[in-house]
Amino acid sequence: MKKNELEELFRKLENDFDFEEPRAGHQERFLDKLNHTKGVVTLTKKQNWWKPLSIAASIALIAFLGWQVIDFEPTIKEQVVKIAPEVSETEFYFASLIEQQVQLLKKEKSPETAKLVDDTLEQLGKLEADYKALEQDLINGGNSKLLLNAMITNFQTRIDLLQEVLDNIETIKNLKPEHDANFTI
Repeated sequence: MKKNELEELFRKLENDFDFEEPRAGHQERFLDKLNHTKGVVTLTKKQNWWKPLSIAASIALIAFLGWQVIDFEPTIKEQVVKIAPEVSETEFYFASLIEQQVQLLKKEKSPETAKLVDDTLEQLGKLEADYKALEQDLINGGNSKLLLNAMITNFQTRIDLLQEVLDNIETIKNLKPEHDANFTI
């Protein structure tokens, strides 16, 4: 056929073209018929069940990890404040005062006072651990008045310890120049 004849043919059939979409599964039915006429046996397509399963497992893993990260249990501090709201204000005041004195103590550390400073910091760590235990006892339903009193006493003990050690360091610093002045070479 020549080019003109093809164009003529398409012009004649122009309004007779079918614009409808084939039914679902048309391609599979066509290939089955084609293969059947050629004597080709087709194997059934194996379902890929592992892909949806792996997606579901990934979603479950992400959800589990998210649940672990987002802990809905309130912290010990939040529980203590719920039991005794005045504790947070008192703790903030004492903690800031103690932190200031600890910074002073660390600045005063020298070869002569190193052992004293280190021992003091160790004792403060023990007192802090005792305070945490008191908080836990308060949460567990202990006698709140007695425990709150013990918590305040713990703070006062830490402040007294720091003040006493700072006074001792000041005494050590003052004794050294006097001791050095009495030396003659």
